Amino acid sequence: MRFAEIPRERMSDAQRRVYDAIAGGPRGGVRGPFAALLRSPELTDQVQKLGEYLRFNSSLLPRLNEMAILINARFWDSKYEWFAHKPLALKGGLTESIAAALAQNRRPAGMQPDEELVYDFCIALHRNHFVDDALFKRGVALIGERGVIDLVGVSGYYTLVSMVLNVAEIPLPAGEKSPW
Repeated sequence: MRFAEIPRERMSDAQRRVYDAIAGGPRGGVRGPFAALLRSPELTDQVQKLGEYLRFNSSLLPRLNEMAILINARFWDSKYEWFAHKPLALKGGLTESIAAALAQNRRPAGMQPDEELVYDFCIALHRNHFVDDALFKRGVALIGERGVIDLVGVSGYYTLVSMVLNVAEIPLPAGEKSPW
């Protein structure tokens, strides 16, 4: 890891406040990108608030939200993000076969229409940096305007998270194998 954990006694008041907010919130602990992000407590506070909404209060079904996160993790080769979210995706109802295909950078077979939308939308955003009119209209028809915006938000937020994880070189926990 490029950024060592900051011992609580060496944290500034601002760092301690944000740390406590994260640990006391629905995440239940400070993991992943947050140890690195704490170098900028104001940014960390904003990031964690956005992430809390996108992870726990998004209008997207958990299966779709977590699928978008896995697509993002694979796009950025963020192994820690994948490690953290694959179990949540499976718990949310995503099938193992879809997760396996995503890990192999393949279009999954047997997707439901809303999963096909999430896949197509996220892949278009990452590869083309936009979505065409037909894909946008399909998105609104399947998940609504709020769902489309939440899907964009998840993609953007987890891009930031992946970048932090990759720059900080956050390792997989001991004994965990690379997902790809």
